[in-house]
Amino acid sequence: MNDNETLRIERMFQAPAEAVFDAFTSEEVLRRWWHTEDGWETTEAEVDLRVGGAVRVVFRDPIKDVDYGGGGKYTEVEPPSRLAFTWIWDGHTKRTLIEIDLEERDGITTVRFTQSGLWDEDAVRDHEDGWRKLFDNLERVLAATAGARARRAPRA
Repeated sequence: MNDNETLRIERMFQAPAEAVFDAFTSEEVLRRWWHTEDGWETTEAEVDLRVGGAVRVVFRDPIKDVDYGGGGKYTEVEPPSRLAFTWIWDGHTKRTLIEIDLEERDGITTVRFTQSGLWDEDAVRDHEDGWRKLFDNLERVLAATAGARARRAPRA
């Protein structure tokens, strides 16, 4: 695989690895963050969390009335430290591989994200922009979830 066809992002989240892993594998949580623009919504999230199981996500631009969807098959499922799946956008022919490694230390999880098999350097740049926006959304969802957990925690 050519390095100029591979996207790599490392991002830290103020959340335990289990919460971050759940955000990538829970249909309900995926719907809250897997869209790239404000005002867009994730209309479909399907997860069959097992090797060979399907993953599918569709998000919608309500202004243009356009759906962006894709999906693939899980190739590795190792909660809460590793997740890998193939990915192909609807209407495209190029299948990519997404690998997500999670490492937690003191309640902070480092995510090492790789998407390989992209078609060219422009696709790498476009996907990097999209994934950074998705990770910003994920950060907000994880922070809100942590805040809700803290409010529910019993007081001593």
